[in-house]
Amino acid sequence: MLRFLGRRVLATVPALLGVYTLVFFVLHVLPSDPALLISEGSASESQLESLRHEYGLDRPLWRQYADELGALLRGRLGRSIRYGEPVSRLIRSFLPATLELALVGLGIAVVLGIALGTLAALRPHGWIDNLSTIAALSGVSIPSFWLGLMLIFVFSLSLGWLPVTTGTSWQQLIMPAVTLGLYSTGVISRLARSSLVQTLQLEYVVTARAKGLPPHAVVLRHALRNSLIPVVTIIGVELGNLLSGTVVVETVFARPGLGRLIVDSITYRDYPALQAALLVAACGYVLANALVDVSYCYLDPRIRDAQASYG
Repeated sequence: MLRFLGRRVLATVPALLGVYTLVFFVLHVLPSDPALLISEGSASESQLESLRHEYGLDRPLWRQYADELGALLRGRLGRSIRYGEPVSRLIRSFLPATLELALVGLGIAVVLGIALGTLAALRPHGWIDNLSTIAALSGVSIPSFWLGLMLIFVFSLSLGWLPVTTGTSWQQLIMPAVTLGLYSTGVISRLARSSLVQTLQLEYVVTARAKGLPPHAVVLRHALRNSLIPVVTIIGVELGNLLSGTVVVETVFARPGLGRLIVDSITYRDYPALQAALLVAACGYVLANALVDVSYCYLDPRIRDAQASYG
């Protein structure tokens, strides 16, 4: 198992390097001057030259890339152009709020998605199945920024149940997490429903029913676990999507997370902060896929045995 995970991690290094390289060159070819944005147009030409020299923006592009890549390989992310402090400190400051939001949103999506999918699979084409289909279509169709604004209008401004301002309490996390997790809820519920419907028609499930096992035991003990492999796959994909989706949600709810850092870095052309934030998001995709691979081995012993013999 450890060898398998080691191979997966090594295989992602070229992908992460490609992400970093693409982001670097796209940012640096944009027609803008970070020094001018920092000074807000009030600095003289000599002061602008001093700012460009301070942040290394006056060096050739290939030299900037080589120096920044070398610093990255040594574990140094550079210094933020806008905030004037190490990027690693900014990441440590902004990342926990994003992880909290993404994990809570994923928890909502997993619980509601699997529950709705299971109920719909037990009575295909029934009223529960129809309602879950409508809910899933609504979840994947409604834009997250519009949903967030509607939740603020209804539950904060109209009813006064939840606070509008951001903070660390669980009440202030409900609306952003629901906004973020609703799309994934629809995707997971539809996949869980179709996978469980197919599993319930397999011979070993029919045999379990013929033996007189209670319906809940047949579904939970025999059918549901074996139908979760495609669901776990999409959960890993959705975790990566949720990490990237926090950009919109954190902007709508003014949460101080990685998404807000990305938006502000784009606005001020803060190259080091933006490159580091996007690299962290890419690492989140990699980690999510690795967790999916590990979960396969626990859900299906045949996969575990195959990995053991291969490693």
